[in-house]
Formats: sequence, structure tokens, C-alpha cells
Amino acid sequence: MKLITPQSWVEYELIDAGNFEKLERFGKYIVSRPEPQAIWDKALSESEWHKMAHAEFKKEKTGGLTAEKGEWVIKPGMAEQWFINYQYKSMNIKMRLGLTSFKHVGIFPEQADNWNYIFDSLSELKTKEQPKVLNLFAYTGGASLVAKAAGADVVHVDSIKQVINWSAENMAASNLSDIRWVIEDAVKFVNREVKRGKQYNGIILDPPSYGHGPNGEKWILEDKLNELLKQCKQLLSPKENFFILNLYSTGVSSIMAETLTESIFGKQKDKETGALYLTDKSGRKLPTGVLYRFRNL
Repeated sequence: MKLITPQSWVEYELIDAGNFEKLERFGKYIVSRPEPQAIWDKALSESEWHKMAHAEFKKEKTGGLTAEKGEWVIKPGMAEQWFINYQYKSMNIKMRLGLTSFKHVGIFPEQADNWNYIFDSLSELKTKEQPKVLNLFAYTGGASLVAKAAGADVVHVDSIKQVINWSAENMAASNLSDIRWVIEDAVKFVNREVKRGKQYNGIILDPPSYGHGPNGEKWILEDKLNELLKQCKQLLSPKENFFILNLYSTGVSSIMAETLTESIFGKQKDKETGALYLTDKSGRKLPTGVLYRFRNL
């Protein structure tokens, strides 16, 4: 198992984390928001946090530590929407950020290492045809943009129309085009693709613990993930491929992710199993999830 964190990113930094909160800089703005994994004390004082933050997320009082809904307290001059860039080798993507009522801002910065992995994997594929990539639970599309920038034919699946629209904004801002947007329950879409005999060179899964499809379909990770991976196995090209599974749910481990995935896809030679994390300015590691990924190039 390895620890995986993004390398230097000029537009992002984790300044501090503790007391169930994190202080981050996205471009020129600094925001403070809840972080249930940060159970230690803050390195900086509360007054320093308040002085630095352009916006602070205040949770609803009835929600407890894991609640995500609330509202932002914004200082004068803070934009409710802004853009940041991410560069790696020949790739340069641009993403619009915004302050949502569920504490999110439109990007998960720890995914930058996966973006590099996607770009490198597609760059090294030897297939003569344009590679195809399927991004499930795709959110605002960072992985989709990277795959498209690397020359792939990309299918982006998410169940929320507003998130798809946000992704389309990011595509336009990045001077990219022709990502296929699909507003649908991921399980239903994958089942249909299997029946159609479709195949993809790359599959990316970033599933939540709980969720709903556009028609009320229920997603519960423990109940659905095993079957979804079995269907993904049928969609993944047997050669010239890569596969990424991210898990954020409390209680899951990289060992579980590895055991589950390899019980379906088989043992993999070129694989990485580990924990994602971010490092604050004091050098402390904030866990952000686990992953299992492999490739056959």
C-alpha cells in the first residue's frame, strides 16, 4: 500500500486542518469548511483562520459532525464563482469553482494525482483507434477533461443535471469539446452498455456512499458496488486499458478496495493500492479517501 498525494499545484494548497475543519486556498481565495477526518487540533489560532478566510461554511446546527448542508459567510470582495487552472505536461484544464450549500466548491484537489495517472495512461496506450473512456459518478468533470485533453473519446455519467451543466462550463473554459454527457443512474447506464457490447479503454469510478439517480434510483455503496464492478469488467477492454476506483466512505479501506476489485478483474501486475491525502503547511497529512487502480499498456 502507498500514500498518494498531488504534487505541487500552484493554484491550490491546504493551509491548515483541525477541529473538524480545513482551511484551503483555491486560486486567490481562501475558504474554511467542515472536515470530519480532521480530529486533531488546528495549528493556527481561530483568529488567524477567521482573518485569512474569505468565506466560511457554517453547518446547520441539527446536522452533527457529518452534516454537509449549511450556508457560507462571505467577506466583501469574495466571488461566489471563480476559475482555477491545473497544468500537467502538455495538459492545461480550467475549472469553475463555486460556493454550494453542501460545502463543496466543485473540485476535489486530491484527485490531481489520478488526473496525472489518466493523462499518462492514455498517452502510453498503443491502440490504433481513438481510446474510449467512461467516467462514472463524474461530478464536475475533472477526470473527463483530462481524458479529453489526452485525446480520448469520453463518456461522462452523472445523475444530477446541474452538475452536468457545470461540467459543460468547465469543458468550454478548457477549450475542449465533444464530451458526451449522460444524465442517468450509473448502474442503469452500465447495464445498457453491456447489452450493447460496448468496450472502453479506461473506466473511472468515484462513487458516493449514498445517492439517488434522476428517477429516484437508490445508490448504496455496500449494496451496489460489487455488481457494478462485475458489469464494468465486461466493459473494460481486455488489453490497452486502465481502471480507477476511488472510495470516500467511512470504514472502507484500500485493502477492501483491492480485494473487491481483484476478485472480479483478477490479480494485476501494474497496480497501485493506497490512501489519498493532502498535506497542510505544518506537514500534517489529512486523509481524503482510498483508491485502487491498475493499467495494462
